[in-house]
Amino acid sequence: MTDKNIQLTSTISSDNKLTLALQEIDMPQPKADEVVVRIEAAPLNPSDLAVMFSVADMSTAQQSGNEQNPVISAEVPKKFMSAVKTRVDKATPVGNEGAGTVVAAGSSAAAQALMGKMVAVIGGGTYRQYHCVNVKSCLPLKEGTTAKEGASSFVNPLTSLAMVETMRAEGHKAIVHAAAASSLGQMLNRICLADGIDLVNIVRREEQETLLRDMGAKYVVNSSKDSFLADLTAAIAETGATIAFDPIGGGQLASDILNCMEAAITQDVTEYNVYGSDTYKQVYIYGALNRGPITLNRNFGFAWGVNGFLLFNALSKLGTDTVMSMRKRVADEITTTFASSYTHEVSLAEVLDMKSIAAYGKQATGEKYLITPQK
Repeated sequence: MTDKNIQLTSTISSDNKLTLALQEIDMPQPKADEVVVRIEAAPLNPSDLAVMFSVADMSTAQQSGNEQNPVISAEVPKKFMSAVKTRVDKATPVGNEGAGTVVAAGSSAAAQALMGKMVAVIGGGTYRQYHCVNVKSCLPLKEGTTAKEGASSFVNPLTSLAMVETMRAEGHKAIVHAAAASSLGQMLNRICLADGIDLVNIVRREEQETLLRDMGAKYVVNSSKDSFLADLTAAIAETGATIAFDPIGGGQLASDILNCMEAAITQDVTEYNVYGSDTYKQVYIYGALNRGPITLNRNFGFAWGVNGFLLFNALSKLGTDTVMSMRKRVADEITTTFASSYTHEVSLAEVLDMKSIAAYGKQATGEKYLITPQK
């Protein structure tokens, strides 16, 4: 280790301004059950961008500082300030996960056992050079696994597994997934293929259809086609899917899914029921690619639910044994089922470059950034 440690922070000030900057901080000293990880790779996920940009209007963003210490500032609309009042004038560390080598360890046996090991970590502030975390926040990676391979070991892998386990726990038998060509969507597709679970994939472009079908996906429907609703209803009818996960959020996709589920369930029903079917239909919203209102056109009866889905909440409901099994599966299959690919690698300073922000801020399918803090 060195005496220098740099982290990326996001600050919303009381004068309605967002500031993204690099901050020099002290080298951490681990307590008994903690380790210090030299972060060598950390992914840029949508959840990280939510912390970085928060409610700022990034169309007003400006860059200052210098090449080694760039600073990004942007205006925060006054109407949104009340929503972020608890983080005003506080430098918030960014980064939910990453991977690297354990370079210092506390006195406990669990901490000492990780010394020198390559681990994945979860916890706020991974966009830094050295991070101190509790051993419970570490996932030891198989020997030979690189930091780049293990960087995305938590958010996408555990979210996709949590979707499957939630389906099982709630008594559903097949899943509908939107924005299904994403890195998470591809993982979910591989899990479902391996576990024999029917998955209806919703995409919006033909090349995304091709990508998933080439991966073995049987049910892929394109929301940009005129036949979308008919295609979705047919796929749901064939699979019996009654649970969906939607990262888009705004708009009427959740409503379309519920309506198609109801249409599939009642397609052979001959007796009219003013309350619709009694089969429960569930849509979970786990993202905000569309920040507009969620519109529900109520043609799907009364047996339904639309809820938020957050990884940590889902894990708390699944129980310790299930979660430990999930973590082991991720470590065992990190280069296969849960493999992530990256189109760009950037240093901490390069994250705060206007051209980079314009690119990764789009959250485009097939474009994934990896941060290399030691660069």
